[in-house]
Amino acid sequence: MKRRRWIRGFLTYGVAAACGKALLLCLALSAPARADEVTVLAFGDSLTQGYGLVREKGLVPQLQAWLTDRGISAEIINGGVSGETTAGGAARVGWSLTPDIDAMILALGANDMLRGIDPAVTRANLSAILDTAAAQDVPVLLVGVPASGNFGEDYKTAFDAIFPDLAARYGTLYYPNFFAGLAGDSLEDMREWMQPDGIHPNAEGVARIIEAIGPEVMRLIEAAR
Repeated sequence: MKRRRWIRGFLTYGVAAACGKALLLCLALSAPARADEVTVLAFGDSLTQGYGLVREKGLVPQLQAWLTDRGISAEIINGGVSGETTAGGAARVGWSLTPDIDAMILALGANDMLRGIDPAVTRANLSAILDTAAAQDVPVLLVGVPASGNFGEDYKTAFDAIFPDLAARYGTLYYPNFFAGLAGDSLEDMREWMQPDGIHPNAEGVARIIEAIGPEVMRLIEAAR
C-alpha cells in the first residue's frame, strides 16, 4: 500500500513538474520579446544633447517617441555633450561604447567646423571613433554637417569631403546633412526652425530633423539586429 502511494505521489510530482515547465515555457513565449530591442548610442555634441530645449523636446527623446510610435523596439541613449569636438569624441568613445550598445549614431564635426579646425584633424578623429566602433562590431550611422563658407572654399571642400569618404571607407550608413529636414540650404533660410542663437534647432526644428533622418535610424536598427 505504501509502495502504491509512493508511486502515485512520484507520478503526480512528475506530471506537476512537467506541467510547471510547460507553463514557464508558455509564459516565456507569450511575454513581450525584449531580446529584439536594440540599444542605440546617439554620440554627438549639443545638437544631440538637446541644448536650449526642455528635456522631452530634445533630439533623443523626440527620436525615441518617433520610433515608439512606429512600433520600433529600440532604446536611444543620449551621448551628446555640448561643445564637443571630434577630439573629445575620440577621447571618450572607448568607454561610451559599453557592451550593451548595439549601434551608434555618430553626429560630430559641427564644432570643429565652427572653430576652423584643420579638416585633416577632424578626419583623423572621426576615423579613430569609427575604428573603435568597427573593433566592437557596432554598426554606425554617420551624420554629416556641411561647412559654412567662413573659412574659404578650400576649407569647405576639404571639410565636406570627410563624411562621404569615411562612410565609404568604413561601410557605414550615411546621412549627408544633419539639418536636411529643415527648409532652405542656409542657416538664414532655416531661421524659422532655429533658436535665437541661429545655430541650434528649436523644438519644431528638431521634430522636422527627426522626420527626415528617422528612416535612416530605422535602417541602422535593422542592421544591428
